[in-house]
Amino acid sequence: MRVLAATSEIYPLIKTGGLADVTGALPKALAGFDIETHTLVPGYPALLSAARLCPPLMEFDNLLGERATLRHLLVEDLSLLVLDAPALYDRGGGPYVDQDGNDHPDNWKRFAVLSLAAAEIAAGVLPGWQPDLVHTHDWQTALTSVYMRSMDCRLPVVLTIHNIAFQGQFSSAILPEIGLPPDAYTPECMEYYGDVSFLKGGLATADHITVVSPTYAREILSRRFGMGLDGVLRSKLDRLQGIVNGIDTDVWDPASDPALPFPYDARSPGNKKRNREVLLDRFGLTDGKGPLFSVVSRLTWQKGMDMLADVADEIFAADGRLIVLGQGDHDIEQALTATASRHPGLMAVSIGYDEATAHLIHGGSDAIIQPSRFEPCGLTQLYGLRYGCIPVVSRTGGLSETIIDANDAAVSARVATGFQFHPVHADGLRHAIRRACQAYRDKRKWTRMQSQAMRADYSWDRSASTYAAVYAALVKAAAADG
Repeated sequence: MRVLAATSEIYPLIKTGGLADVTGALPKALAGFDIETHTLVPGYPALLSAARLCPPLMEFDNLLGERATLRHLLVEDLSLLVLDAPALYDRGGGPYVDQDGNDHPDNWKRFAVLSLAAAEIAAGVLPGWQPDLVHTHDWQTALTSVYMRSMDCRLPVVLTIHNIAFQGQFSSAILPEIGLPPDAYTPECMEYYGDVSFLKGGLATADHITVVSPTYAREILSRRFGMGLDGVLRSKLDRLQGIVNGIDTDVWDPASDPALPFPYDARSPGNKKRNREVLLDRFGLTDGKGPLFSVVSRLTWQKGMDMLADVADEIFAADGRLIVLGQGDHDIEQALTATASRHPGLMAVSIGYDEATAHLIHGGSDAIIQPSRFEPCGLTQLYGLRYGCIPVVSRTGGLSETIIDANDAAVSARVATGFQFHPVHADGLRHAIRRACQAYRDKRKWTRMQSQAMRADYSWDRSASTYAAVYAALVKAAAADG
């Protein structure tokens, strides 16, 4: 089976969050099911130095008025179709924001062009190759199926929602510029309270909609979590499915991770303590009798990071330590930095993100905190499990499905892998931290929980099998429909 995936980011080349990890890992997992995936990505600077060494596959003369070159790049078992359009993608900043953290003002065009290119490839414009199915991700490529239907291209489309809070909502003034017929701007398709929603258009035209955990699939049907699209989703119940994410166990493997000075695994976890010493030294922290907690996250309200400064004292009271790696809302960054400055040697904050440092934090920390107010799936807690870094999580979305709370029954049954709390507020988080600190004092209990966490299987095998079945059913149905 031939699949065209379309995404705005992909690991290991360009990453702002879990979307990149998923789009980088899923094609490799699907290869085991005889599924060939080519992934269309924008020609960001991080890709162009290598991509421009590759001969062009074809030229697009007019993608909403832009010229672009399509290039083929192979990177770590990934087959990438790089859309080289310098006016749109070859610029400073990140995939979505400039150097000052502001949205690129032409994001609507940048990702409409990406979606249009995907639709044209789906329709067969690429010499010698046409997919059997198209898989789009989030609002940035959701217009692909809208363009495909306007071209009367009937190939099946799967749209995966990684976070429904981001919808690609723009002024209706862009309508004349995006090259779609008037009937696309209706309440049944892209119209959204007088604006244009790229994600809504994708939901209306995709053949199957997946979200990244079954719990999140149920949550987004409610007003609280649906972010204004719950009504649209309820009308698509027959094509909505939750499939929990996996992780790339080759990239995230404490036994072979180059970012860890001392490798270890579930059978011989002793080197984790040596990594802990390295991590404390790296961040200038003293050691203590309590656990070393960490945070690797976007520092936003959604992630619950506004609560962290208020509950840090619970960690210090237990002679614990705290390391924070991430960036996000300025006020939250400032609050955490100020807290760290009041507790030298006990807390450290690094604003930004570095992949190798994230790996070392998982490899050296005792516990990782993830108090999200909503979390479609979450990958950080899965990395924590893999590295024996016990997750402390809120009971929502994929966090509730992937972590087994260390209540008395779970501890007795030897299946506990972390600590959950609900409702999601500062007192709830404080209580969960207190429980973790108490468990840490019982070294035998803590070591057993680490072993249980590291033996949990959250590879892509099961999820890729589910995606393969979805693809096969859609392709079969499309063939039956002619």
